[in-house]
Amino acid sequence: MTADGWTRCELGHTHWGRVGAAGLLLVHTDDSGTPRFLLQHRARIVQKGLTWGIPGGALGHGETPVAGALREASEEMHHVPAGLTHRTVFVDDHGGWAYHTVVMDSPEMPAVTGGWETGPDGYVWVTADVIEREKKLHPGFAGTWPAYAKALSST
Repeated sequence: MTADGWTRCELGHTHWGRVGAAGLLLVHTDDSGTPRFLLQHRARIVQKGLTWGIPGGALGHGETPVAGALREASEEMHHVPAGLTHRTVFVDDHGGWAYHTVVMDSPEMPAVTGGWETGPDGYVWVTADVIEREKKLHPGFAGTWPAYAKALSST
């Protein structure tokens, strides 16, 4: 049985990915020490389309969150930057289903293009301030971003 498909968690939410999901949050710290995050504008045809989030999707059976996040990012970005270093994984546990945000540092801020899951505004590297004030975020990402931002600012 494939792990792709809809499922319902113990909280009553519907999620894509029968065994969970994972996404990749890339961080580049510029020469002034300011972290910049890579966000994806989601295509109109995907769940919660025309919002901003990170590339990600369903985990496969037996796939680790890191492997799943990198696979999904590669599929959606067409190219994952070289030289990434693992920072942490945040888990948004819904009881019986979880979304894993894999955070990796990127030594560069390459331009990124996307495929059919990427919306008209593509990918952008932005500061935390822009994420919080200027972007209409995917509801799941919006709900977890404040905790991520706090934790990432202390590392």
